[in-house]
Amino acid sequence: MTTALSLREVRKDFGPAKIIQGVSLEIAQGERHAIIGPNGAGKSTLFNLISGLYRPTAGDIRLRGQSIAGIRPYRINRMGLSRSFQVSNIFSNMSVRENVRCGVLWSMGQGYSFWRNIGNLKLVQEKTAHILDSVGLIDKADSPAALLPYADQRTLEIAITIAGGADVILLDEPTAGMSHSETDRAIALIQKATAGKTLLIVEHDMGVVFGLSDRISVLVYGEIIATGAPEEIRGDPRVKEAYLGDEAELPEAVA
Repeated sequence: MTTALSLREVRKDFGPAKIIQGVSLEIAQGERHAIIGPNGAGKSTLFNLISGLYRPTAGDIRLRGQSIAGIRPYRINRMGLSRSFQVSNIFSNMSVRENVRCGVLWSMGQGYSFWRNIGNLKLVQEKTAHILDSVGLIDKADSPAALLPYADQRTLEIAITIAGGADVILLDEPTAGMSHSETDRAIALIQKATAGKTLLIVEHDMGVVFGLSDRISVLVYGEIIATGAPEEIRGDPRVKEAYLGDEAELPEAVA
């Protein structure tokens, strides 16, 4: 098994508050791994540590064997790890096409230039169009991003995330605020967009978690109390008690 992402005794303190308390986790290349837990468990803090927004108080984080603990987010992104956020994080004043094209430019090493007409970069344009088509936004390519419906804005953020060419993708509550039909569409999109890639997802919707994940880790008060396949987690009494209460029933895994 090739390890894509490795956390070793990772800790994060904010003054006297110990938010992440010795998390160790191995995520295999190509695995779809979910992190679940109650509000305040430290899930977003853990994502921020992995993506470089926070520096660990202790421990190490490795991407394909190389330490990324404390490295700035843009450098981690260029090493092949990209993430989305809980709230839409798009360029509202740009068109849908321009949003995705920004990610494509960086992935192809083009960067930005005041004197170059990027409209003439055929490969960039083709790749941008392909990504927009794959996520179902090609018909809205020239619309201002700010005018998209909420679900489409979340879709656009996923498109930007994959446009960078990263092979390790972190999605932070990608279906938050969506209707049932929008969530179904998002699940299909995530499955398609992350095919062959490593996915780490934080999500409160248990239907999404059990439908997408190869393995699930349960984080409670900054500690992982269980990691396993969906069926193992669904039947774990510690998970039911700590995460959803004694009488809770977790959904059946979805193939």
